[in-house]
Amino acid sequence: MTVFSNLKETENIREARNTQEAIEIFDMMEPALAIVDIQLPGESGIEVLRYIKHKNNKTTVIMYTSYPYSQYRERCFDEGADYFFDKTTESEELIDTIIRVIGSGDSKAERIYPGGG
Repeated sequence: MTVFSNLKETENIREARNTQEAIEIFDMMEPALAIVDIQLPGESGIEVLRYIKHKNNKTTVIMYTSYPYSQYRERCFDEGADYFFDKTTESEELIDTIIRVIGSGDSKAERIYPGGG
């Protein structure tokens, strides 16, 4: 979570170890912002994305992955992702987007970061 260490605006960040835990945290918190890794252990981060958008389409979902291939990008946007960032080259853009989403006034204090590596 070193990418998120400079985000003073966040009050509550949760990290999930797998898809099951990500869904449980989402159900418990119903955050305004979810950052999801495609390679989340379990089914897939795309399944978490699908679940979140089906359950609460107001949650902003950012896909953050080391697999920025066009087929993943297209599928994530087709499933409702709001943003898609490459872990290897777009960390600055991710931080800027998080700050913009948090600062929009529409987000809750709770955040969820399902994913590890």
